[in-house]
Parts: sequence; structure tokens; C-alpha cells
Amino acid sequence: MLHTDAELRQLYAQPMERAVRKEIPALDVHCRRFIALSPFLVLSTGSADHQLDASPRGGAPGFVQVPDDHTLLLPDAPGNNRLDSLQNILATGQVGLLFMVPGVDETLRVNGRAVLSTDPADIAACDDGRRAPKLVLRVTVQAAYLHCAKAFMRSRLWDPAARVERSVLPTIGQMIADQTGLQVAPESQEQMVRRYAADL
Repeated sequence: MLHTDAELRQLYAQPMERAVRKEIPALDVHCRRFIALSPFLVLSTGSADHQLDASPRGGAPGFVQVPDDHTLLLPDAPGNNRLDSLQNILATGQVGLLFMVPGVDETLRVNGRAVLSTDPADIAACDDGRRAPKLVLRVTVQAAYLHCAKAFMRSRLWDPAARVERSVLPTIGQMIADQTGLQVAPESQEQMVRRYAADL
């Protein structure tokens, strides 16, 4: 077991200058373009007692609005109503975002402070013509940097040959029933997709 930074650093070389200097305090033209192309991100938050959470968020490419180089507007879409991420933001105000673009192995990481906004201007900015969100995560950017492609190259995430057929796993309803003991009417993957359609 390792307990100190010194012990950890004995296993790893010092980072290259580029790896350190690539972190910038605001969104530049490359960050903004990446976000405009991204239909998917992972939102990381933590509670006041250090319980961590990572939540997938998605929409049409550019669903996250960038009003200026220091601000992101992330609309909250209908979900399971657990509100883990939102409650964590109320408690700590800190978020980490990992933006992905299909087919691109690099990712964009953004860290910052967040508030839950119901400001009509923020809501209107995130109205996609189909639905206006109940609230918007307004993120003040503190750090942004592009992350190298190694993890995606190792995983072959976008490689069609690495695709796993959905049928290799039970439906999510069956898996949750097995985990919780709560029995619900059997639902096929196709039925689940149709049920979700109204909230997409």
C-alpha cells in the first residue's frame, strides 16, 4: 500500500512539460469546438462527506451551451429523479466534466464551480425547441484541458469490430430486479426504448 506522494512518485516519472502546461483557465477556440461537436459527457460530483458520483449526460451535438470562455450551460434532462448530481452540486458546488465526440479518441476535461440555475435566460439558452429544461447547471470554468487518446485506443471504444451486441446482457429491468428483489413486469429492450422515447 502506498501512503505518500513520495512513494507514489517513485513509480512514475515526472510529467512532461506539455502535460502540465496544457491545462488552461478558460475555454479557447479548440475547447469550444470540441464542446460544439460533443453529444455526450460524464458529469462528476461529490457530496459534502466525500461520496463521489459520475453521471452520463447526453443530447444533440452542442447541447451544452458556451456563452463565453468562462461559462458552460448544461441543461438537466429528465432522468430517474434520484438527483444525486444536483444534490452534490448544492452541497459542494464543484464539478468535473469529461466531453466525448464519437469517433474521436481524445477527450476534453473541464473542472469548475457550478450552481443550479432557474434563470429564464439560462433556461431559454438551453431550450432545444422540443423541451425547455427545469434547470440548468451553470458552470464557471476553472480548468480545461485536452486528454490524450491512449485510454480510447486501448479500449477500442469507437471500433465497430469491438462492439458488443446488447443481447449478451439481460435487459436493465431484469438486472435491477435481480439486484433489488423488486419484481416488475418483464420488458424487452425494444419496449424499454419505446417507453424512454418521450423523455429523450
